[in-house]
Amino acid sequence: MTWRPASTLQTLRARAAMLRAAREFFSERGVLEVETPILSAAAASDPHIEPLSAGVSGISRRFYLCTSAEYAMKRLLAAGCGDIYQIGKVFRDEEHGRWHNPEFTMVEWYRLGFDDGAMMRETEELLARLLAPHRRLAKADRLTYAEALERHAGIDVGKASEKELGAAAAKLGIVCDASLDRDARLDLLMGLVVGPQLGRGGSPTFLCDYPPSQASLARIKPGVPRVAARFELYLDGLELANGFHELCDVSEQRARFEQDFITRRSRGQREMPLDTRLLDALAQGLPDCAGVALGFDRLVALAVGADSLRAAMAFPIDSA
Repeated sequence: MTWRPASTLQTLRARAAMLRAAREFFSERGVLEVETPILSAAAASDPHIEPLSAGVSGISRRFYLCTSAEYAMKRLLAAGCGDIYQIGKVFRDEEHGRWHNPEFTMVEWYRLGFDDGAMMRETEELLARLLAPHRRLAKADRLTYAEALERHAGIDVGKASEKELGAAAAKLGIVCDASLDRDARLDLLMGLVVGPQLGRGGSPTFLCDYPPSQASLARIKPGVPRVAARFELYLDGLELANGFHELCDVSEQRARFEQDFITRRSRGQREMPLDTRLLDALAQGLPDCAGVALGFDRLVALAVGADSLRAAMAFPIDSA
């Protein structure tokens, strides 16, 4: 055990320069910096995310530490704030490892009139700006979710059954518990097989057009097959960002929250309080927009050539 920071002073200086560059990037584009609460009475319903909770003396209900500023920022969008961004701490339980820390820094922004394609272009521009002093990137590739699974795992996501997904995973050395549903099996394959192969050779990769069942807060694109307007950004086999052409339909959003609660119950997870304030904001009217959340600590680690997240933080959880 030591009192010293986990990262070097050189890395801390690089981190500070990248924060300045991010703020300059958004300022040049007229995007307003905002701050939203870390504590909230509601929490993300997403079954893939577990929030940390906290009590406040004199108040009977529990509060939840922010896992993403998304819900609060959308309330600002509905109130007419226009293009906004936020750089702040977020918290997630059960995330601790080489590339995970329960507390980390996220850059999140929303652009009015953007779809997922326009947001991918701006995300690529921000990535190039922040990494410019450290490395030069080639033009980003784009792969659909289905193309990536076919290319790197040999799976036809449109046709494969749960049993076939389990068999394919077993061939790749991954054991799927019998209780895992289809999306959970796909997540395992994406996280352990496909993702680590993306964004290699100095060229970032955008993974886009997710299945509707993994739409989260993204709208569904018209056409066949039906896909969600969602993307993720990978570099050096590491996921850096997750973005959507945002869902504006309050009825559809409520239905998705309810489906999340069903999934959480089936998996034995805690059920989260419904964020009625977000639903009220959507009912008032969310402008057409796209948003993205980028893991800043991971980006710093890639910039300085670190082999873990802790090397990009002054005090990770084991020395906090």
